[in-house]
Amino acid sequence: MPEFEWSGKNRAGVIQKGEIEAASVQAVKVHLSRIRVTPIKIRKKSKDLLANISFLQQKVTEKDIILFTRQFSTMIDAGIPIVQGLDILIIQQENKTFKKILQEIKDSVESGATLADSFKRFPKLFDDIFINMISAGETGGVLDTIFRRLSAYLEKTAKLKSKVKGAMTYPLVTMIVALLVLAVILIFVIPVFQQMFSDFGRELPLPTRIVIALSELFKNNIHYILGVMLVLILALRKFYKNPKGRIIVDTLLLRLPVVGMLIRKIAIAKFSRTMGTLLACGVAILDALDISLKTAGNKIIEKALTAVRTSIMEGHTIAGPLSESQVFPPMVSQMISVGETTGALDNMLAKVADFYDEEVDQAVENLTSLIEPVMIVFWGVLIGGLVIAMYLPVFEMAKVVTG
Repeated sequence: MPEFEWSGKNRAGVIQKGEIEAASVQAVKVHLSRIRVTPIKIRKKSKDLLANISFLQQKVTEKDIILFTRQFSTMIDAGIPIVQGLDILIIQQENKTFKKILQEIKDSVESGATLADSFKRFPKLFDDIFINMISAGETGGVLDTIFRRLSAYLEKTAKLKSKVKGAMTYPLVTMIVALLVLAVILIFVIPVFQQMFSDFGRELPLPTRIVIALSELFKNNIHYILGVMLVLILALRKFYKNPKGRIIVDTLLLRLPVVGMLIRKIAIAKFSRTMGTLLACGVAILDALDISLKTAGNKIIEKALTAVRTSIMEGHTIAGPLSESQVFPPMVSQMISVGETTGALDNMLAKVADFYDEEVDQAVENLTSLIEPVMIVFWGVLIGGLVIAMYLPVFEMAKVVTG
């Protein structure tokens, strides 16, 4: 279907512009009439030769999805029909890729498909949580409430991700910079000193000989070292993708001091937030568990949640297998037990999620405060040791001259 560019005046006399896929110019005029815009100019859009090359297209970010959900939620709250709301958001959308996707969603809804099925056509952007919540909202006739909860859920989930990324960025950047500095010293600086010491006339100190040997190793075999590192990274990735390998790695990660506790708290926060939101939206408990256990991000925790699902299918509670798993803290299983007893499981899960969001904040702060001095001391000792090793012969030369 061809694309058209249009401009026109709305009822307030403000000039608006946009793009639309339509069968003809007349179809564009009908569309503009529906959204109460008087057309000024309509022309067929010239073809973009790069439009079909996917990796050159503008990416749809998590921020784009969150902003769209929040705006769409506001429009539905205000009583604006779904198609009209999508029309407005398509006009306002600056991301061309997302604009095209929203246009396809709107066309799908206009052709008679449900909103959930229309979003389902783009699984890379809209996950099972998104689709199931919208489906529950359409079934129960409470789309306004669902989109309000969905936008709040996406914002809190994005905030949690941001905290974790922030905690990991500092040590990662520090490590990369320090390794680059170390490589520069070994490959370019040490050989200069080695040339200076070639006429020393006596055996170099042991630390100096070790550093020079390391320098020669790096300088002469840098391509092999990089190749081995690449092979190790690929091998670790493949090992982690294997189910048994992932269980081993995830078990080790949970046992790590500080980091293991942070991973556990993040998983509990994600699970509680997702499960509570889905239950509050009317999604069946087994479906909610199926979706929620995938958000844990750790196979050991996922295994514990799978046992919970089996327990529910057999007519038992959620709290029992959670406490038996020894993965979830007693407080979590106790709060869930209270929620099951009182019939307010969704509210109790939301409270657990809020509590663990704060716990993640504290854990991230503790991790950062622990990593910073450890990294400074480690790299200070390493770089300082290299410098001292290279200056030892200079000190000996000075002694010979002064002696």
